[in-house]
Amino acid sequence: MAKEITIALAGNPNSGKTTVFNNLTGARQHVGNWPGVTVEKKEGSCSQGNYNIKVVDLPGVYSLTAYSPDEVIARDFILDEQPDAVVDIVDASNLERNLYLTVQLLEMGAHVIVALNMMDQADSREHRIDVNGLSNLLGVPVIPLVASRNKGTMELLDEICKVTKDKAKVEGLKVEYGREVEGELAKLEEFVSKSKLASKYSSRWLAVKLLEGDEEIIKKFQEVKVA
Repeated sequence: MAKEITIALAGNPNSGKTTVFNNLTGARQHVGNWPGVTVEKKEGSCSQGNYNIKVVDLPGVYSLTAYSPDEVIARDFILDEQPDAVVDIVDASNLERNLYLTVQLLEMGAHVIVALNMMDQADSREHRIDVNGLSNLLGVPVIPLVASRNKGTMELLDEICKVTKDKAKVEGLKVEYGREVEGELAKLEEFVSKSKLASKYSSRWLAVKLLEGDEEIIKKFQEVKVA
């Protein structure tokens, strides 16, 4: 019997995310709106091996700071729905800018697969990317793609199945913020670790968001306290 899994596609605008979505799902997709907002919601499906894969195309965002409706939707889906994997579509020709979102996803503790798209454009600009080195640095799989030519799609599907099969709890990437900030984060993390939210979200990430004064995360703590 096939196993049902859900993946989310995340990425910057113009990273080729829609093309990747179309390559994965073909005609097996439908479009609606996210609940309560007019932001378009696209879902589709595909099969690989013993897996039936539901693919959710998140709004294109540059970050997950929850300042815009698109950012709130993307972040809330990853946090609350906890997809089996988050495929982060990265424009290989603009690697530094795109990796900002990647780092935020890793800090959250999501099961990330980096889809390194537009490798042809990177090559044309003589950008030489050490794919294995990048994978080792990030601690997640990195799959090269040229989505416009449907190159790398099968390799991506294989990696999705592998990550899902081997899935273990992700601790989240730890970004060092300096001695003073780390001291305050340690205090907040100790507080957060005693909350019910710590069983669902990365304690470190929650502490960072509280220190930033993130209104959405503060609201979640208030809701837990009231309950």
